[in-house]
Amino acid sequence: MSPDRTPTLTHLFSAPRALIGMLHLGALPGTPSAGAPLERVIETAVAEARIYREAGFHALMIENMHDRPYLKGAVGPEIVAAMTAAGRELRREVPLPLGVQILSAANREALAVAHACGGSFVRVEGFVFAHVADEGVIEACAGELLRYRRALGAEHVRVFADIKKKHSSHALTADVDLVETARAAQFFLADGVIVTGAVTGRAADTSEVETVADGVTVPVLVGSGITPANLAAYPKADGFIVGSSVKQGGVWSNPLDRGRVEAMGRAFRELEKRG
Repeated sequence: MSPDRTPTLTHLFSAPRALIGMLHLGALPGTPSAGAPLERVIETAVAEARIYREAGFHALMIENMHDRPYLKGAVGPEIVAAMTAAGRELRREVPLPLGVQILSAANREALAVAHACGGSFVRVEGFVFAHVADEGVIEACAGELLRYRRALGAEHVRVFADIKKKHSSHALTADVDLVETARAAQFFLADGVIVTGAVTGRAADTSEVETVADGVTVPVLVGSGITPANLAAYPKADGFIVGSSVKQGGVWSNPLDRGRVEAMGRAFRELEKRG
């Protein structure tokens, strides 16, 4: 963790390093797997948010991961409305800093939801360069997104950009390494960058996280595969987005496991004691 990056994290999370708990909202209205009423989806999210808070997590993030297969680059008003309703209720019941991601690469919608519900940050796919995702080609959005943020008056909503995003092919940019991608995101005014493994639940390469942290001055977060056992392997990371490993059986689509969440909180506090 670099001292130069601590003001951003402290401003957002009231701590120089952050542990962020994922809330994978149940399938939302109009999507193939939708079934439970929206009220129940929100009730489940609030209950899981309370578990994260009790375990000492610094922030939460909502994501529509159960809405597969995902649309590319935009979602309908029903998803924006549902996620805003969930975000507002979460902010009311569990007032931790809240992030928003809407799959796939629905970055304008995520920003609008965060602004409307009192969120603090968004996780953005395709901020710089282009890649081929499950849904197709995702093109860079930095210029459009930050102009939209300014038009909304939402500069307080920070943009954390995935670089060389998971579940994607990066053959189009094979001659641009991870650090240069991170530097491009910083140059295009990302507030932080996120390094992941190749797929959900797979750990990021420890040397890649360290190299990126040495190469940029914005916060660097690890966005997949974090467990209590490997948390200490990322000493230069400024934040950790935790999801799969704290679910029952370590599977992202399962309910939250209180014991696993508490173990993650303890591991994080041990990391902080070591500096």
